[in-house]
Amino acid sequence: MSEQAGGVERPFRPGSRRVLVLGGTAEARELADTLTTRGHHVTTSLAGRTRDPRLPAGEVRSGGFGGAEGLAAALRHIDLLVDATHPFAARMTDHAARAAAATGVPWVVLRRPGWSAQPGDRWARVPTTGAAAGALGDAGSVFLAIGRQGVHHFAALEQVRLVRAIEPPDVLPPHAHLVLARGPFALDDERALLAEHRIDTIVAKDSGGATEAKLVAAREAGVVVVLVDRPAPPGGAEIVSSADAAAGWVESTPN
Repeated sequence: MSEQAGGVERPFRPGSRRVLVLGGTAEARELADTLTTRGHHVTTSLAGRTRDPRLPAGEVRSGGFGGAEGLAAALRHIDLLVDATHPFAARMTDHAARAAAATGVPWVVLRRPGWSAQPGDRWARVPTTGAAAGALGDAGSVFLAIGRQGVHHFAALEQVRLVRAIEPPDVLPPHAHLVLARGPFALDDERALLAEHRIDTIVAKDSGGATEAKLVAAREAGVVVVLVDRPAPPGGAEIVSSADAAAGWVESTPN
């Protein structure tokens, strides 16, 4: 399925590129908006798991490709591929690497930097969401801030009191309160949420971003943060850390 999200079709300038953006992040939307404004033909692909997603400029398609082979077939009419998916969308990034290798289409990974601990943070880093469930120990009141995927690892844990996601997870821990909300979240609201539910431990993914209110609120309150490390991108992948850098890559990569 595809739709035109930009509202107005802009003429393509000479030398414009046909770019496929694997999206779903704020950086992907920013990149699509920038490239479309500059006259490039941009198609953003969304996984289709979230209702009413925020749409970027240009053409938008929703749903999977059918694995790396399906993505490779879609690249036959594409000049450049930008993987701007969520830092934890490891399967899609693997498919992008394999499809680009099979077709010879140049590709780049757009990943915002991860978070760095600040003075006062009480962080425990773990390699996977499953490992986070095993690292809770004697935590008394846990806030799962990992989205809907991965909540099943915590389904039997009675100390999970709060789960926040955009869409409902398939299962909930027995004593968990579900909050359906889409960020970004204000710092005062995060402070109030931690206090209301008497949270002593947060489980979060190292998604990165310029600011993250829940981490600041946790630092102030002395709350422990179990932080899941992001998966490493495929070996040899070129990585840029901003939409501006990705736009520069698009416009500097030879035809």
